Amino acid sequence: MDTAADRIAQFENMASADPENEMAHFSLGSAYLQAGRPADAAASLERCIELSPEMSKAYELCGQAMLAAGWEDRAAEVLTRGFQVAAGRGDRMPQDAIAGMLTDIGRAVPEVSADAPPTSDGEGDFVCQRTGRGGTQLSEPPFRGPVGDWISQHISAETWDAWIHQGTKVINELRLDLSQPQDTAMYDQHMHEYLGVPEDVASADGA
Repeated sequence: MDTAADRIAQFENMASADPENEMAHFSLGSAYLQAGRPADAAASLERCIELSPEMSKAYELCGQAMLAAGWEDRAAEVLTRGFQVAAGRGDRMPQDAIAGMLTDIGRAVPEVSADAPPTSDGEGDFVCQRTGRGGTQLSEPPFRGPVGDWISQHISAETWDAWIHQGTKVINELRLDLSQPQDTAMYDQHMHEYLGVPEDVASADGA
């Protein structure tokens, strides 16, 4: 099994090889955070947010890293933006986690209008939950199970195609062998994080 240092080295190489790859920075930030390197984690997650400002989970982890590094004011700013992004996308789990962190440090939780769905920007009638932009709805789930069903209901065909491209990079750059359960699990983790699959849906898929 890979050690934390091995995972960090893999993701550092991935981020270095493709600096515009938001998932490389997200995964690297997550690995730094798990290894007790909050300042490095915050830097990687801030870069992820720059590249993908709608990724609510990145705000949650970035705020967590900044708090662990002792940067409360910076954390409050990131968490406040993240709460608004999560609320706008309907990402309830990151939204609740962010609200809890803001409350814990005595900061106000932003007020958002209830049940305010994202609006189409004219690219299509279907609104992708991952991007908040209009697009084409998938004609059927990309695979069986709760995650496949969730993707077909919430993710546009354009975003799914972008994940296929990103997923190929994940396989190649991390040298994954999808015949191995641990490599398949890592691939799935990247997919869930990229698309914003809720943790309860991902858990149900593995039940």
